[in-house]
Amino acid sequence: MRKISVILLFVLLAAAQRAPAQEKAPLKLISTTPLPGFSGDFDHFAADLKGNRLFLTAEDHKTVEVFDLRSGKSMHSITGFGQPHAMVFLPETNRLIVTDGDDFGRVALVNGENYQILETIKLPEGVDGAVFNPVNKYYYVESGGKTEHQINIIDTKNFKHVGDITVPGNHSEAMAIDRAGKRMYVNLTAVSEVGVVDLQTNQLIARWPIAEAKVQNSMALDEPNHRLFIATRMPPKFFVLDTDSGKIVASLACAPINDDMWFDVARKRIYVTGSDTTSVIAQRDADHYEAIAEVPTGFRAKTSLYIPQLNRLYVAVSGKGKADAQLAMQIYQVQ
Repeated sequence: MRKISVILLFVLLAAAQRAPAQEKAPLKLISTTPLPGFSGDFDHFAADLKGNRLFLTAEDHKTVEVFDLRSGKSMHSITGFGQPHAMVFLPETNRLIVTDGDDFGRVALVNGENYQILETIKLPEGVDGAVFNPVNKYYYVESGGKTEHQINIIDTKNFKHVGDITVPGNHSEAMAIDRAGKRMYVNLTAVSEVGVVDLQTNQLIARWPIAEAKVQNSMALDEPNHRLFIATRMPPKFFVLDTDSGKIVASLACAPINDDMWFDVARKRIYVTGSDTTSVIAQRDADHYEAIAEVPTGFRAKTSLYIPQLNRLYVAVSGKGKADAQLAMQIYQVQ
């Protein structure tokens, strides 16, 4: 009997060794800050790492919300906006630049100490998304049009409107800039293309069609592998483009109503935030990608910010259009 027991124990141990270890979830929810009294969408985040602050534009609430970066605790509500969209925080001067749409059509310079609006610059209607170039310190702000529209250039060093870039269609969405600060990629959403802009001449130098889908919103850049990631809403799909040729090299389904996307370089993952879930996609190599998780978040939880220094993903749940939705700011630990 003892011999049989020893053999049985050996078999069980061998089986346990062969069984695959259960993988940890890629994202772990560690904090939720309810946002009672809010309605409508949120749009974008910005962070002040040194000052331990997180900023969130509440576009329909007409405010910029300030949170404690690590605890998620609400700290302040900045008022005076028409429809705030995108932001960049300037740590050198403790200033925040906010794009402001609706009837305002402007960018606003905000004092990071007392949260007062110091100056504004009038821009065309349809002011929306933006991207910051850390090389030349320019902030590129999208505005609307008809058959073509502008990307307005704001010099953040002296807060001046110093030029414009003309691109096709009546609007565009996310943008990404290479590390040299010389090339910008733009989701030309109105014409279902990705545009490439030479930032030395401010000219559009390439247009790459996205024939399989429409309404591309989010974007991220993997420069070492010469890859550009975008996600569309119709259908909800993730695309990988070769930045040398503009050719689509991979695609797969992702979260619907997506708005933000982040490339986790250390883990070779992409996070696409949309309604109800965040899609987690693994990069196996430059041409091969695999969906590894759909992490539950909330209705229209499309706004996000990944901070690699903290290994955290911040997600805003707006619940717009859902009567019983629970609006909140969530913090996920990346594992």
